[in-house]
Amino acid sequence: MDKLIIEGGTRLRGEIRISGSKNASLPILIAALMADGDVVLENVPKLKDIKTTLELLTLLGCHSVFNGNHEVEISAGNLVPEAPYDLVRTMRASVLCLGPLLAKLGRAKVALPGGCAIGSRPVDLHLRALEQMGARFNLESGYIMGACKRLRGAHIVFDFPTVGGTENLLMAASLAKGETILENAAREPEVTDLANFLNACGAKITGQGTSIIKITGVTSLSGSRYRVMSDRIEAGTYMAAGAITGGDLLLTNCPFEELEAVIAKFRAMGVYIDKESPGVRVKAEGDLVCVDVVTLPYPGFPTDMQAQIMAVMCVANGSGMIRETIFENRFMHALELIRMGAKIKLSGQNAVIRGGAELKGAPVMASDLRASASLVLAALRARGTTEVQRIYHLDRGYESMEKKLSGTGAIIKRETEL
Repeated sequence: MDKLIIEGGTRLRGEIRISGSKNASLPILIAALMADGDVVLENVPKLKDIKTTLELLTLLGCHSVFNGNHEVEISAGNLVPEAPYDLVRTMRASVLCLGPLLAKLGRAKVALPGGCAIGSRPVDLHLRALEQMGARFNLESGYIMGACKRLRGAHIVFDFPTVGGTENLLMAASLAKGETILENAAREPEVTDLANFLNACGAKITGQGTSIIKITGVTSLSGSRYRVMSDRIEAGTYMAAGAITGGDLLLTNCPFEELEAVIAKFRAMGVYIDKESPGVRVKAEGDLVCVDVVTLPYPGFPTDMQAQIMAVMCVANGSGMIRETIFENRFMHALELIRMGAKIKLSGQNAVIRGGAELKGAPVMASDLRASASLVLAALRARGTTEVQRIYHLDRGYESMEKKLSGTGAIIKRETEL
């Protein structure tokens, strides 16, 4: 198992290229199985989750090649309708193949994601919506068994703007008979990217990026070449790296408008962030101040940036509060930050951060993907050496983080634990 060894105290200076979006690539890769022709996707990041998704597509009957230029070529062959547990349990996004398989084959056998129970987790929203389109489901031995004739259009109102549910229904409705309306749909840029890809393949989707999306079903989708958007969460994480180290970074291939809520908070903290050719400049020269943050669905502040801004607030002046409204138990990184000297008090879905902490290096353990990033950020600022363990979480969502950071002056290396 790998770990990162980080010697803190270096101001980061230089250029970092932002990779393609993991959260956009995963549903687009799965949507490619619906195309009758070849699909070529550009700007795909080299990540563990991407590798897992390509393995899933192979099991479903697709042929794929990931070349050395961040391009993936996908050809759908004789599709099979089963997504096995061994893959689905490692990545919840695998449940997104449910809608495409039903739309393409009229049947699907998809393992329930690990720890998921129908009725208490968001996958239930996917099933109820697909039932409105004519699908029928049974639960057998931990698998969702779905069947239908051709799916038919429906007016679907989500209980809350679920990203996965919106993506699953976008794909299913693209090959359904008639018109589908998704109301209270997720507005995340990654959802818009999926809709744009489907349109490039011949789908008829309008309203993406708003809360009401209309899909007129077509009989088939063709192949296409499509460039995946850049990763706004990776970009936000490196903005946080510049902020917490008092650094000066130029982020290339970097989204900007999609990060409006994140940039607004960093600017309020005293960080300079603006477009400068050929990218986005992030500069933190003076003292930072804490702010209050509430995580919300897009266009609000993203839950996937909550851990990172908490790390920055630990060393800023004053106090601030973070309220997590999207996920339960997403403050586990706070306990590790406290081990490094942070002053954080937790109460339910709220975290109060008293800034001005002098962080000190310590052995810490990552609990999830974004928690991993927050611990790396804290280690970059901390006095002494920090060991970040269980970084397999980090490898799911950040491409070559240690190489990108070391290129800007960070003292960081990867070691394999025996």
